[in-house]
Amino acid sequence: MKIAMLSPIAWRTPPRHYGPWEQVTSWLTEGLVKQGVEVTLYATADSLTTARLRAVVPRPYAEDPALDPKVWESLHLAALFEEAGDYDLIHNHYDFLPLTYSGLVSTPVVTTIHGFSSPKILPVYKKYNRRVSYVSISNADRHPDLDYCATVYHGIPLGKYAFSGKPGKYLLFFGRIHRDKGLYEAIKLARQAGLPLVIAGIIQDQDYFDRLVAPSLDGDRVKYIGPVGPAEKGALLGGALALMHLINFNEPFGISVVEAMACGTPVIAVKRGSMAELIRHGETGFLVERAEEALEYLASARDLSRRRCREWVEANFTVEVMVRRYLEVYTRIGESRDGGV
Repeated sequence: MKIAMLSPIAWRTPPRHYGPWEQVTSWLTEGLVKQGVEVTLYATADSLTTARLRAVVPRPYAEDPALDPKVWESLHLAALFEEAGDYDLIHNHYDFLPLTYSGLVSTPVVTTIHGFSSPKILPVYKKYNRRVSYVSISNADRHPDLDYCATVYHGIPLGKYAFSGKPGKYLLFFGRIHRDKGLYEAIKLARQAGLPLVIAGIIQDQDYFDRLVAPSLDGDRVKYIGPVGPAEKGALLGGALALMHLINFNEPFGISVVEAMACGTPVIAVKRGSMAELIRHGETGFLVERAEEALEYLASARDLSRRRCREWVEANFTVEVMVRRYLEVYTRIGESRDGGV
């Protein structure tokens, strides 16, 4: 089977620090190649892959303001769909825009829906419902107006996340700095608990950061260290007492949640979106209805089995599991196209 893997171009594949869609695309691509699948990755020219790289975009547009996103998105998508006949299947990680090309080619298209940025994009998904095979990344993120062929959870390369069996002494916030992610709530909680908080991630909302985060930073009890790349994140995650994930939105997945548990660190999260699918309450972390309830679970976080956190990820959220499930999706689509079951 020859697969065209379509990655976003906001960031490199894999990203240098932030870029969750590009990161998942990279993990899946490399995992498929290891299984002997012939994959061509459509991504930025500076991307790193063991697959065949097809690139027309020189650099990520989020890293170079001289690049017009609409121009390079158009060229990027056109490059793939003009070559669609070379492939048995196209796997789209680029959101809704590639769907508008799908009716112009005979090659089957699988789209992993990484989340709905706005209800305004739904008309596109509805129009191409059933023409394109949709995959959800959690059961919680399925839209009732769409049909899905599978739910496939993201999987991480477990070997890159060292296990730490000893609870750390700090709380950790790891993610984009935006109201959605609940950083302000994590700061308040850390203060109440008398524990230091380390903050890592890109600033996505500067006003939020300036008003609600910056005044609390002292470089000691509340410390912001900026975005953290792949080489450093394992030690940071594994060294924490708990990951604070006090979200204010229905999160489709939450890679940092899985990454923390892989390192042995339990997660305390608001029970919204996919959190109940990712976290086993009382085993790999705690689920709360409101951020204020998290305080009562901090002491218990020390007593959770960090080995159990790791085992939970091993069983459900590795690259190998993700690749196996996507191969099952590809096979079903191929059989359907050939007139099989």
